[in-house]
Amino acid sequence: MGGVSSNTMKTQRGNPVLLLCRLVMVIVVFAFALNLSDVASVHAFHNDSTFSCYGCHNEKGPSDHIYNLIGTDQSSTCLRCHQRTNDRDRGDYYICTPDAKMSTGLPPLERTPGGDFGWLKKDYSWTNEMGEQEYSYGIEHGHNIIADDFGYSSSPKYTTAPGGTYPSSALHCSSCHDPHGVYRRNLDGSISTEGLPIAASGSYNDSPDPDASSSVSVYRMLGGINYQPKSLNGAAVFTKDPPAVVSPRSYNRPETSTQTRVAYGAGMSEWCMNCHTYYDPKKNHPAGNNVKISQKIATIYNSYLPGNNGTNSYLSLTPFEVGSTDYSSLKQLAVNDDSQLGGPVSANVSCLSCHRAHASGWDHGLRFNYKTRLTTLAESSGNVAYPDPSKDPAYAQGRTLAETRKAYYDREAAKLGSHKRNLCSKCHAKE
Repeated sequence: MGGVSSNTMKTQRGNPVLLLCRLVMVIVVFAFALNLSDVASVHAFHNDSTFSCYGCHNEKGPSDHIYNLIGTDQSSTCLRCHQRTNDRDRGDYYICTPDAKMSTGLPPLERTPGGDFGWLKKDYSWTNEMGEQEYSYGIEHGHNIIADDFGYSSSPKYTTAPGGTYPSSALHCSSCHDPHGVYRRNLDGSISTEGLPIAASGSYNDSPDPDASSSVSVYRMLGGINYQPKSLNGAAVFTKDPPAVVSPRSYNRPETSTQTRVAYGAGMSEWCMNCHTYYDPKKNHPAGNNVKISQKIATIYNSYLPGNNGTNSYLSLTPFEVGSTDYSSLKQLAVNDDSQLGGPVSANVSCLSCHRAHASGWDHGLRFNYKTRLTTLAESSGNVAYPDPSKDPAYAQGRTLAETRKAYYDREAAKLGSHKRNLCSKCHAKE
């Protein structure tokens, strides 16, 4: 009996304290198993395998915070995990840089496809070529989430989402992402909030596919049809489901050597219009599943950079939707090793072809600086470089070289070529 005497066993069996402890343990384990089963059947995995309610809510009882959250508000609760805390910790899921890491001249650090909310705190001013003072305010660099604990507040410029009715005073991370993750993608391609249990994240190139016994979470736990944050009253209810998108597993990374390709399939622009409802393609850049990249534009896209052709012209600074909801194909495209750089074929223009979903180093959350004629210059030595604020202030536009390079995700200027026009020209001007 493993060295335990029969007398000892009798003593343990007869000890009421031990019996009570064992009973409690059985109940706890059984309840925990039931809880996991219940959560798996209702909620998507948050970071694939986190089930604890107390990751977000105060386990010690009611607090002064809304919904008993551990942060002052919804976004503050999110950023407790999604803002980087130190230089050693490298999490793909970080979407925000602490203020202390962004002192004057230092850029935000994260390079997720959605960007870094830290850019919202970076204001710039410069003198243009006409000798006039210009500005690029942080509030123009992306979505102004409200996160009081981290110094983020609603936009002082917009009371509602441009082209929509969603109130900026209620813009939280949970305005787009369902914190409980009930939306799931099923075997037949449908998206629902009920049904089979969610087995895993569906966001990655190595995510399992839904099958006859389980579903997978929608991309990035985005809200779908009928989604409305609990804190929001009124008629701002989503009418579109999340898009078909797949990301490589490692995505928050420099693009010095290779690019990070997120495989945008279809439906991104339609989903954005859940908030930007009255998008007018006559007044704004057309985008959507029905806005196809013409052969003429594809030819320009494919020849923007020296040596580019239809097989190697993809640029993560100007991505496109491939116009497909076939996840097996999207998983093959979602890589970060430059093995999938094919140009647009029957592709869609998407909101994210130009914008980052969170924030960027440029106005309107754009992936590139559209307010300057040239993206790159040439030094006296002949080396290709980004604009130096001390030598070319009209082109640098207040950014240090470190900030400009980080805004382009550490891409070498030489990869874009000397005196390269801004990236609107990737589609609209053959050089």
